[in-house]
Amino acid sequence: MTQRDVCAVVLAAGAGTRLRPLTNLRPKALCPVGNVPLLDRALARLDSLGLSGPSQVAVNAHHQAEQIAAAVTGRAHLSVEQPEALGTAGAVAALRNWVAGRDVLVLNADAYLAGPLPGDFLAGWSGEHPRLLVVDAGDRRRDFDRWRFAGVSLLPATAATRLRPEPTGLYEVVWRDAWAAGCLELSPFEGTFVDCGTPADYLAANLHARTADAAHGVDAAHGVDAAHGVDAGAVVTGTATDSVVGAGATVAGRIVRCVVWPGARVEAHESLTDTIRADDLTVPA
Repeated sequence: MTQRDVCAVVLAAGAGTRLRPLTNLRPKALCPVGNVPLLDRALARLDSLGLSGPSQVAVNAHHQAEQIAAAVTGRAHLSVEQPEALGTAGAVAALRNWVAGRDVLVLNADAYLAGPLPGDFLAGWSGEHPRLLVVDAGDRRRDFDRWRFAGVSLLPATAATRLRPEPTGLYEVVWRDAWAAGCLELSPFEGTFVDCGTPADYLAANLHARTADAAHGVDAAHGVDAAHGVDAGAVVTGTATDSVVGAGATVAGRIVRCVVWPGARVEAHESLTDTIRADDLTVPA
């Protein structure tokens, strides 16, 4: 359990414009990675930190909010943002009564994280300054010097209470000024982080999860063949190489480095590589 009085907000309201047309079918937070919805992965990570249930965890929703609502029933407090999404800061402000003066752990639902958070990320936090989980940016976008934000942050109660319930971002209203003042704490993440914002990154996260989940027993818990990334409820009469195949899916053709969503089909005459098949959509990555 955490030593501080902390609640958690999972950000799941985004429209997922870069991931379209997949997000025309379901919100990004419910897109499966390794046959486990991203939102389920976020809630499981919070549970491992001692945060669970509607009194400790909230999820915001906007795009296809009814799907998010159905997914979180009984598991988290729901905050529906209408007529517009409120951004990462506005989302927390809209939950002011629920937050009730607590510090806030904010988790992006679309952040695929493989590996444990630093041991002192939460337990060793004083609560005085914002703290961000970061990874070495490499050749990707840099947010703070050599670092890239990895989708998890800690927000002091004093900062949370100042936020306004209007479309605003945490970077603009909290992090930027804290960074300029030397008060932004960066905590490097040693595991794998993928922002599932584009089809290419979404595929990369799935292919990583295919092996990472097997090593940590996640596949077995969700009825997935750990050796092949194929759900026990899928039917593969063709070939599936280095791919993830969801429950109720049928693969009669050939797939290589692909994701086949639950219930989708790959016909016998089809040969797909680096592709996502979702319902009747074929999305190259």
